[in-house]
Amino acid sequence: MVYLRLVPYRLQSLAAHSYHKLLPKFYGPYEILEKLGPVAYKLQLPTGCKIHPVFHVYCLKKHLGTHVTPSLTLPRITEYGIVQDEPLAILERKLVKRGNAAGVDVPVHWKGHTPEDATWEDYHDLQARFPEFIAQVEAAFNSR
Repeated sequence: MVYLRLVPYRLQSLAAHSYHKLLPKFYGPYEILEKLGPVAYKLQLPTGCKIHPVFHVYCLKKHLGTHVTPSLTLPRITEYGIVQDEPLAILERKLVKRGNAAGVDVPVHWKGHTPEDATWEDYHDLQARFPEFIAQVEAAFNSR
């Protein structure tokens, strides 16, 4: 069993965020199906995954320990091969000052992560990236 490093994809997609160093670098663990060469391995990835299953050893990290629970999901991959996590919930809202203007930041609970791993996101950036999710959140908020 090995963990899969998706940092090369993540760095392209999240370079503008100041917290990219705090994001998870490995996903898994996943089972090794076969060794294809001295530095290439084929992994058993979840069905429907849009990532090629063969990886260089640089992208893998050996799982240590006896208890193994394989991961059944991977983060969503865009058509450009960029990792994009899916939001589950907005936990609260707060007004922040950005220069001479006011903005709204929200802590987002991401799919596949615990609520303690929520990250603060700019509301308008989140609205541009996930318009359907924001529409659902606003509809639920307005129905209260």
